[in-house]
Amino acid sequence: MKKKRERILIFDTTLRDGEQSPGCSMNLEEKLRIARQLEKLGVDIIEAGFPVASEGDFLSVRQIAREIRGCQIAGLSRANPKDIDRAWQAIKEAANPRIHTFLSSSDIHLKYQLKKTRDQALKEARAAVAHARGYTTNVEFSPMDATRTDRDYLCDVVEAVISAGATTINIPDTVGYALPDEFSALLAYLFDKVKSLSDVIVSVHCHNDLGVAVANSLVVLKHGVRQIECTINGIGERAGNTALEEVVMAIETRKDLLNYRTGIRTRHLYQTSRLLTQITGVPVQPNKAIVGANAFAHESGIHQDGLIKEKGTYEIIKPETVGYSDTHLVMGKHSGRHAVQEHLKKMGFSLGRADLDRVFARFKELADVKKTIYDEDLEVIIHEEIYRAEDKYKLVYLNVVSGNVAVPTATMQMEIDGNHIQEAGFGVGPVDATFAAIRKITNTDYYLERYAVNAITGGTDAQGEVTVQLKYNGHRVFGRGAHPDIIVASAKAYINALNRLEWLKSRNRKVEMK
Repeated sequence: MKKKRERILIFDTTLRDGEQSPGCSMNLEEKLRIARQLEKLGVDIIEAGFPVASEGDFLSVRQIAREIRGCQIAGLSRANPKDIDRAWQAIKEAANPRIHTFLSSSDIHLKYQLKKTRDQALKEARAAVAHARGYTTNVEFSPMDATRTDRDYLCDVVEAVISAGATTINIPDTVGYALPDEFSALLAYLFDKVKSLSDVIVSVHCHNDLGVAVANSLVVLKHGVRQIECTINGIGERAGNTALEEVVMAIETRKDLLNYRTGIRTRHLYQTSRLLTQITGVPVQPNKAIVGANAFAHESGIHQDGLIKEKGTYEIIKPETVGYSDTHLVMGKHSGRHAVQEHLKKMGFSLGRADLDRVFARFKELADVKKTIYDEDLEVIIHEEIYRAEDKYKLVYLNVVSGNVAVPTATMQMEIDGNHIQEAGFGVGPVDATFAAIRKITNTDYYLERYAVNAITGGTDAQGEVTVQLKYNGHRVFGRGAHPDIIVASAKAYINALNRLEWLKSRNRKVEMK
């Protein structure tokens, strides 16, 4: 008789650890959109943020806790009463709130960062969990930098916080240092030495500095780990985190070796990945597993021949399983309002009358200049018409003159806080001239670290998608813009980045996390 597949909890930290990725800061409405999509995806726990970090973080966590009812909502806090109190104030209205508190346990962190002894840290960890238990029985504790911590001391810390009331113990590979065999041995040691681990949920949170975060998360399931902490597209500090879509599809695809299951509705994975990309402006590399543009593309003649005869010859996952469709060509200028509405529903967007009117108007405008409209085009329209927040800077018009016998010149008008300002800029090319005009109008001169152009779909009439990265005072932000005219798309991307910087300044972030 086959053993029943055990349930693995998916703890998504896209809105906390993922947002710490350079340039990935999100405003409240953007965080709410991600949270709603994560609820739709079926994650078990959403780590909504770090409430003590700033007023903006607190407000966004509180709003997510109020609105999302289908997932546990976790707030992160350092192991001190002030942080824990603030976290509880943010999450207390959630249907099932969780306080996630942490304290470093490795000697290198204790000596150089915290300047505490092992005994001091142990007492603080125990006290923090006890304090959190005063608010809720749903308490998670993480000994930060666990993989570089003395094993016996780690056992002492884990035993202490369980006795204080922690119901989830998370073992983080904070700096992505561990290799799979080593991480597996660590978890085996903990389960062997700390008998009380059998009374709680054991979790892992792996970073991807050595490219093995997913492997580390999977290899420890055999020891009794029943929660995996991860992010959409694997975004996060430095090289990122365990990618949710990868770990979930590994479990789903290799049932012969991994006798586990999750509650993830995999058909929403691709849409969730696309949504995060649209909001942050951070693209997914084409060869990214599961959600990359080439994940289900086959160019080799041998592969194509096999696929024609039997898809299973070269496809281990059906594209539709993760929400990816080979049929992108769907709409044109003769398509009616109802047809657009029905197709948007299939894509997962249910719009009210006013929003649908705006989207349909933009759809018709685009259809007049572009022969066929793809799903990706519709996603861009929805993002720009429905979800983009009120901005300080707006593009009114742009005219560019360029060529091999002309000085590239951009004449532009922008709206800034309701006032219209016009200027001209010159450069070595049309994009450079456009950015020069923007800098004049906005009186800014941030360092441009990155400029990239991609075609959203195929064909010479495809919309161009531009991403830019600006740097200011140690902060990096991405901006994204799309338009059939690549110069206009570039201007929109640069302006989007400026608006993100304005929001980041107003956010006044005070605390940085692991």
